[in-house]
Amino acid sequence: MFFSTHLLSSRFRGSAALIRLLPIQPVLWIFFLRTAAALPPNNPDIEPALQASDAFAEIDHVVEHHIALGNLPGAVVLVGHHDDVVFEKAYGNRSVEPEIEAMTPETVFDLASLTKVLATAPSVMLLVQKGRLKLDDPVSKYLPAFGQAGKKKVTLRQLLVHYSGLRADLRQTRRRRITSKNALSRIYQARLVAPPGQRFIYSDLGFVVLGKVVEKVTGQSLARFAQENIFSPLGMASTGFLPRPEVIPNIAPTERLKEGGMLRGQVHDPLASKLGGIAGDAGLFSTARDLARFCQMFLQRGSLDGVEIFRPDTVDLMTSPQSPDGDPNIRGFGWDIQSTYSSVKGSFFSATSYGHTGYTGTSLWIDPETQTFLIILTNRVHPDGKGNVKELRTELADIVGRRFQPAGHSPANVTDTHQP
Repeated sequence: MFFSTHLLSSRFRGSAALIRLLPIQPVLWIFFLRTAAALPPNNPDIEPALQASDAFAEIDHVVEHHIALGNLPGAVVLVGHHDDVVFEKAYGNRSVEPEIEAMTPETVFDLASLTKVLATAPSVMLLVQKGRLKLDDPVSKYLPAFGQAGKKKVTLRQLLVHYSGLRADLRQTRRRRITSKNALSRIYQARLVAPPGQRFIYSDLGFVVLGKVVEKVTGQSLARFAQENIFSPLGMASTGFLPRPEVIPNIAPTERLKEGGMLRGQVHDPLASKLGGIAGDAGLFSTARDLARFCQMFLQRGSLDGVEIFRPDTVDLMTSPQSPDGDPNIRGFGWDIQSTYSSVKGSFFSATSYGHTGYTGTSLWIDPETQTFLIILTNRVHPDGKGNVKELRTELADIVGRRFQPAGHSPANVTDTHQP
């Protein structure tokens, strides 16, 4: 069931047994006991010695510094390496209005554009893997209405890498407002702003369309298909669209509403909201621990705990460069590898690493070369939409990337621009 409590895989708890068997000096036992006493409650799966590791002490300083600057109210940071979660900690508050609530590791976040790489692109690629979709098929083969206004030759592949020529989002004017009744038809009627396959334009519209392709082919909503084929098999019990009312108190609120009150448990993205909260560009909610399972599945090339979601060759396809040759913006299928949005990866993650960001202040980055992943979940838009986690993301990526970099690694040149 969506958002029920679950424990992390036993593979994340192996370090505890090892420590109990080692001959450790009394002073170190005192250190472990003090650390354990300081841990937040309801978090039995993260080894105390790892959570307080000196190797990650700088993470505390960076996150607390940005909270003090008012860049975000709070955060959950999680680091995975090989088969272990080696660091997990909650910082600050998840709510500052109308009441102050402390952040916890179990806090549920509006993931914003992480929806693209957690639900939409994986669902499309599962259908490709099953032979129900072909990457170079025109989208209009599945959604004939999309083919109007010069879009008949746009392919699924081009949507997945943001080279379709679609604009980033819908334009709203006083005379032509976006409503729940016309949002989808407006997308289908939209004209291209560049020829297909020639220009990188990060497009929410393209991923809304991909979500509709999934629904057309499967006869299920994107939410249900992703739940049944990805989240439930992986044990991601706190992940899904349209959170139930009883879950809302555990969700990090986002932005203050003009009419009063606070968005909490309803998607922040305006387009996804107009589409009913289930959309290919945004709408997914989850926790850091659930995302850790997803990242671990990708590091293990499609399987986790004996459950196969993707074949290894499908994972390789999704996470390798798929952009047109010679273009400086390198994208996988959904994933960012090296583009104008890649400052989140810092200077030490490898050239084979990949990840994504979300507008609400969420991000994840996975490095198969070092078998490492970094998850940063914030609600930086709370309470007034003015927070900024751009520098926080880069600084934490550098801390983690430097910690696990191979010997002799040289820092990469990373583009530094606005994050989606």
